[in-house]
Amino acid sequence: MYGTLAGFEPSRFDVQTTACADFGIKLTPVGILTGYASADEFMVKEAAIKPLGHRTTTERESFFAEYERIVLRGSGIEISLETARQVWDRILQIPYKLTPFEDVEPTLTHIRSRGLITGMISNIDQGGENVIEELGISHLIDLAITSIEAGATKPDPAIFLTALSKAGVTREEAVHVGDQPSSDIKGAIKAGIKAILIDRDGNHPEYSACPRIETLSEVPDILKIFKNNL
Repeated sequence: MYGTLAGFEPSRFDVQTTACADFGIKLTPVGILTGYASADEFMVKEAAIKPLGHRTTTERESFFAEYERIVLRGSGIEISLETARQVWDRILQIPYKLTPFEDVEPTLTHIRSRGLITGMISNIDQGGENVIEELGISHLIDLAITSIEAGATKPDPAIFLTALSKAGVTREEAVHVGDQPSSDIKGAIKAGIKAILIDRDGNHPEYSACPRIETLSEVPDILKIFKNNL
């Protein structure tokens, strides 16, 4: 969901800049992109060990303090875990929301017009239907599976197989688009599903394990290539 279908509004850079200003910390746009790329990889690894939804309040607080440290490290900022915890608490006080990217509606509308089934898989601790309703994209998504519903998190093949079962398709008939190489791409491939990496921020310019795109609007052309190679 995040990074593929939706992003933060205000942007992560704006939110982080506002929060860090209270601590005299100055960030750079490139540093935020780099920091979040590393922090999101940290999140994927940690979720595979123990999903955030299964952690205690204290464990989640410690996780997000370290997550924030990694984000700021992208801008060359080193802070203590306690300061990171305070910065994260400040971030939680700033109003922001997840908003679909501009290319989501036209791309999914086009894909569904071709008779294809669209679905969302997300490592999030709430119901999939609630997520797509809140994003205002329920009319574009045929099915939504989250980790709390599947009892597994990406890259565990189980969450992908749950989605296949709900869609009523085989793994050979499916394509997964995701922004995280470790959870989305490796997980999909391990489940026997063709994969596409969407790299909106240009964090993986040399990625070659599967087709790489920078906007969702490129997906239909990749699907044609997959179809022609069957």
